Amino acid sequence: MKVLRIALLVAVIAAAFFAGRRFPGFGTPASSPWSKGRKVLYWVDPMHPAYKSDRPGVAPDCGMKLEPVYADEPAWASAPAAQKKVLFYRDPKDPKYISGKPGLNPETGHDLEPVYEGGRPAMAPGTIEISAERQQLIGVKYGTAEYSSGTETIRVVGKVAIDETRQVHVHTRTEGFVEKVLVGATGDFVKKGQPLLTLYSPELLASEQEYLLALKAKDAMRQSPIRGVAEDTGLLVEASRKRLELWDLSQSQIEQVEHTGKPITAVTVYAPASGYVTSRNAFPNQRVMPETDLYTLVDLSRVWVQAAVFEYQAGAVHVGQNAVVSLPYSGGKTYRARVSFIQPQVDAATRTLQVRIELPNPGMALKPEMFVNVELSSPQGRRLTVPTSAVLDTGMRKVVFVDRGNGLLEPRDIATGERVGDRVEVLSGLKEGERIVTSGNFLVNSESQLKAAAEGHR
Repeated sequence: MKVLRIALLVAVIAAAFFAGRRFPGFGTPASSPWSKGRKVLYWVDPMHPAYKSDRPGVAPDCGMKLEPVYADEPAWASAPAAQKKVLFYRDPKDPKYISGKPGLNPETGHDLEPVYEGGRPAMAPGTIEISAERQQLIGVKYGTAEYSSGTETIRVVGKVAIDETRQVHVHTRTEGFVEKVLVGATGDFVKKGQPLLTLYSPELLASEQEYLLALKAKDAMRQSPIRGVAEDTGLLVEASRKRLELWDLSQSQIEQVEHTGKPITAVTVYAPASGYVTSRNAFPNQRVMPETDLYTLVDLSRVWVQAAVFEYQAGAVHVGQNAVVSLPYSGGKTYRARVSFIQPQVDAATRTLQVRIELPNPGMALKPEMFVNVELSSPQGRRLTVPTSAVLDTGMRKVVFVDRGNGLLEPRDIATGERVGDRVEVLSGLKEGERIVTSGNFLVNSESQLKAAAEGHR
């Protein structure tokens, strides 16, 4: 009983607010400017429509103010659904199909709706009737469930990263000592073939001397009467030369050794590619090993952008998808690119999926570790949608109010999918062409819940 009393108290307050009895600007139907000149048949209790009176006043059972029923309203407007007689069942999409029992239209598969005596179709619990004047007063507007297509856009934050395929590490292939450092600052730009440092390597020096000795032996044995000696010395020269090539001596350096007849004591190490020096570990008189990373060179003419997409958005991202990258401080400058790779796993800490975007970097405006804005867009197929403002999300269910004609607004549970611009996809619960409330639905929902609660306690 206590719960019932609380529910009735809430219902009374909500009804008074919606009907406008305690607030200025919301006059009762009997006193509103639109009700003048209309004939009143009788007055009813809005909480118990079965109670009728031939004069205005309050209901004796609950104390609510009686509402007028006009002559131009249908006779069944205030009657509860349980008191109405079902005449037949019909297909709402094909009114010519009539059946004596509920079910489906075998031709269209549509659900059949009952038609009551008086012409009113069956309505869901909480269906309310609001006159055109009251709808105008509370600002009710309508939209339509219709099929539409568009482009879905996901806006995320990305970070500029180095293109790993354009990163080069400089090593020597022999043990040695750095004599001179020719590029000594991190951030310097070097071109391919530019000298980086000079290296003294005992192993490399010994290999050069072996090559010179092989050349001298070849010249000495060229006129030898012993068959096969000249050929063997030629093979020795080729083996010695191959060793120098494996030690990473260039063709010009080997030719220098041949022409001068002297080994190169300090061998110059050249840049294998163009790029910026992002790491330097070369210093004079430093002993280096083959595993020593002397320089790291990075070509920034193309970069990667790593965008973090939340896991619930993962289904809307695919390789080859269009992307627009922009800097928040570049005056609206944008870069167009495509998604080139999607990480196969989600980051456990941030619950995001890393999406890689490759793009050119003219003018080196995009620098590693910069944050950028990323828009990922993809065209969407044809789907049934409604305006987002039409959907009331209670957390447990999603409701729209369907216009059933003659001022009748029926609450309808729907299932929604992805959002497409200012519309949302409807997976079930609505059909194409149905008219729904898009504005004022919060007040409509208040009165609907009030009526549903009242009907439940009859």
